[in-house]
Amino acid sequence: MRVCFRSAVEPRHLHEYRRKHAQVWPEMLRELKKASWNNYTLHLGDDGLLIGIVECDSLDAARARMALTEVNGRWQAEMATLFPPSDSKPDDGFMVMDEVFNLENQLAAAGNYSEGTKQ
Repeated sequence: MRVCFRSAVEPRHLHEYRRKHAQVWPEMLRELKKASWNNYTLHLGDDGLLIGIVECDSLDAARARMALTEVNGRWQAEMATLFPPSDSKPDDGFMVMDEVFNLENQLAAAGNYSEGTKQ
């Protein structure tokens, strides 16, 4: 499944958020991959809007697997200072977005698309 979620970074911490994500700890990267966080990307707007996209078997399962890792606890504690004040960890605040359009699915359903051919 492919999941899109949104969150928000405190606007005054955008530079720091970008800096930290330019060099995520290698141990964190390995644990994300082991926990089935595939094709995971984050997109950050100038207003602090954070959009994430991940392919996984189940977002709940992938998050639960990461919650069991020691490195995730350290990473979440460090990232928490960059988000608006909250009683929960940043990754607990993800709001999952509904997919309303998928080009490939609609083309396949239409049944008249062949790659490289204009219809």
